[in-house]
Amino acid sequence: MEMARAVREALPHIPNNTIQGTLWNMDVKLPDRVFKPARGLWLHAKFRETVQAELPKAPPIKEKVSEKAFYEPFANWLVTELEECTKAIPVGGNIFKDKWGTPDVIGIRESRSSDIVKFPTEIVCAEIKVDTAGLITAFGQACAYRLFSHKSYIVVPVNSPEDDIGRLDTLSRICGIGLILFNADDPKAPKFEIRVRAAKQDPDMFYVNRSMKLIEDELFN
Repeated sequence: MEMARAVREALPHIPNNTIQGTLWNMDVKLPDRVFKPARGLWLHAKFRETVQAELPKAPPIKEKVSEKAFYEPFANWLVTELEECTKAIPVGGNIFKDKWGTPDVIGIRESRSSDIVKFPTEIVCAEIKVDTAGLITAFGQACAYRLFSHKSYIVVPVNSPEDDIGRLDTLSRICGIGLILFNADDPKAPKFEIRVRAAKQDPDMFYVNRSMKLIEDELFN
């Protein structure tokens, strides 16, 4: 505004709109003479290096880690650390083509050939969330997975609001859902930590067979 006013005083015969239209992008028209270090501010090009050296550097933008990056690490953790499964695979997406959702990880627990007493195959499902805003939805999905699984887990960031974790803890114990906390910033070091172990229950075998048929080759072979 100060520059436009100075130009109007020096060139009163030039229409105001022409002045405004000429000045607004003069840093583009005359890049070797003018530069724009900030909105509404133009400086002579000779000050470019000095100003740029004094400008604070913006902090690096932290990229959000994809939820899918944690599927395989959690599947491995279910088998090797929690020992809830003898085999677990990442699933996710919409493989079940069902509005009730598809688990992010599905595992099975089967008797080993060395076991003296054999037991029926158990299905274990998990819903993983990296976005702390979707915890209620995730809990609802974990509950829905009980239709076709013996155990269901919800896996949420350890930095979720304390009140939310407290509610999930209580609801998990009431509903028999397992609760796992983890570091959602690094899939290479997720540090999965069990808060509530899932309670075993008998699913509806109709839904078990309908769902497992869709991943039979990957999970049972």
